[in-house]
Amino acid sequence: MTPDRLDRAMMIGVGLNVAFVVVELGFGFFSGSLALLADAGHNASDVVGLLLAWGASLLARRPPSRRFTFGLRRATIYAAFANAVLLLAACGAILWEAVRRFSEPAPVTGLTMVVVAAIGVVINTATALLFMRGSQSDANVRGAFLHMAADAAVSVGVVVAGVAIMATGLAWIDPVVSIVIMAVIVWGTWDLFTESIGLAMDAVPRRIDVEKLTASLMAVAGVSEVHDLHVWSTSTSEVILTAHLVVPDGDQQASLAAARAVLVEQYTIAHATLQIEAEATATGCPQRDAASA
Repeated sequence: MTPDRLDRAMMIGVGLNVAFVVVELGFGFFSGSLALLADAGHNASDVVGLLLAWGASLLARRPPSRRFTFGLRRATIYAAFANAVLLLAACGAILWEAVRRFSEPAPVTGLTMVVVAAIGVVINTATALLFMRGSQSDANVRGAFLHMAADAAVSVGVVVAGVAIMATGLAWIDPVVSIVIMAVIVWGTWDLFTESIGLAMDAVPRRIDVEKLTASLMAVAGVSEVHDLHVWSTSTSEVILTAHLVVPDGDQQASLAAARAVLVEQYTIAHATLQIEAEATATGCPQRDAASA
C-alpha cells in the first residue's frame, strides 16, 4: 500500500468511525444497551488505534538523521503495542460493567440495538476493506484491518442480541453479549499484543524461519559457514539482517551478491549487512568463538 493510499484510507476510516461512535454512544444511552455502549467504547479505542497507526506511519517516513540513523520507523512497533494495551484495558472495563449489570439489570431497547449495530456492520466492513490490500505486507496496517474486521463481527453479535431481546424480553442477554464481545476483542488482540512485545524486544519476525534462512545462505555457492546471524525488525514491515559468511575459496564478491539475492527474493530482506570472512579470518572471529562456547 502506497503512503498516499494509506493516508486516504486512514482519513476515511477515522472519519467514518468517529461519526459512528457518536451515534452509537447516543443511542446506547437512549436505549440503555450495555452492548451498544461496550461496542461504542471499543470503536472509540479503534479510532485512537487508527490515529496511532497513522501517526506512526507518518513518523516512519521521516528520513534518518544523525541522532536517529534508522529514522523513526520503530514508531510503528510501539503504536501496535499501544493499540493492544488500549484494547485490553477496554475489555476490563466492559467485563466490570457487564458483571454489574447481572445484579442490576436495566431495560434495553432491542430495536435500537439492531438498527445502530447494523449501521456498524456496514461501516466497519467498509473500513476493513480499505486496509485489506496493505495488510498483506505491513503488520501495522494488518492490525488496523483485523481490528475493523473484528468490529464488523462484533456488530453482528449486537444485532443478534437485539433480535433475541425483542423476541424474549430477557434483559440478561445484553450483558452476556457484552462478555462475548469482550472475549472476541481479547482473542483478536492477544496475538497483536504478543507480536508487538516480540518486535519491541528485537525478536525474530514471525514470518522468518532462522534455521531455514541459515540453510538458504549455506546453499549459496562458496559459502562454507554462517555465524553471528541476527534478524530483527526496525518497523512492523521492514526486516534487518546481519551475518558473517565464511567463504574460504573462490569469488567472495560473487558469493556476497548471491547471498543478497537470496535474502531479497526468498525472504524479502532488502536491508542486510553481510561480512565475508576467509577461513583464517573466521578462526579468530570473536562472534564465532562466542557462539561456539
